[in-house]
Amino acid sequence: MAEAQLIVQNIGGVVVASFSGASILDAQAIEVIGEQLYELVDKQAQRKILLDFSHVRFLSSSLLGVLISLQKKSQTIKGQVAICSLRADLHKPFKITHLDKLFAFHDNEEDALKSFGVHTT
Repeated sequence: MAEAQLIVQNIGGVVVASFSGASILDAQAIEVIGEQLYELVDKQAQRKILLDFSHVRFLSSSLLGVLISLQKKSQTIKGQVAICSLRADLHKPFKITHLDKLFAFHDNEEDALKSFGVHTT
């Protein structure tokens, strides 16, 4: 099974982390993704992080725990984490668990980057 990999790029001072795989279900893959995301905050002190879910069709609830930890780590350095391009059916777990209040959600990468003050056009 091909697992989600993280593709990280910097756009105008915003770290955009895109999930390349359609499924984020495997516990080991989620652990690796978590380590990569935490490193952005813990070691690189990145304050503006955008998580792009445009390719993701399935995700495990375990990933929600990783995202909560990432948000907490980010807040300790006065950073912010935003999410873009999340399918409507994948947004439901965020609403049910009230995590939709913890993250800023955007329809697409361009809108999300604008929320960070980056204009791509």
